[in-house]
Amino acid sequence: MACDNLKKNLSFCTCTYEPCSRKGKCCECIQYHIRSKQLPACFFTKEAEKTYDRSIENFIKSQR
Repeated sequence: MACDNLKKNLSFCTCTYEPCSRKGKCCECIQYHIRSKQLPACFFTKEAEKTYDRSIENFIKSQR
């Protein structure tokens, strides 16, 4: 899937998982995480994202 906004998206992508092939490709990232019953890194605080626990439960905990 091509992403016309890759350079712009990379400027604000908060994913710290370095080998991620979807970095900056928001549509692919969202589809991947939803299939896995997760949320992408950009939904999480900096501290919560570093845990790589992208579960919905962790998202809820991080918002308290």
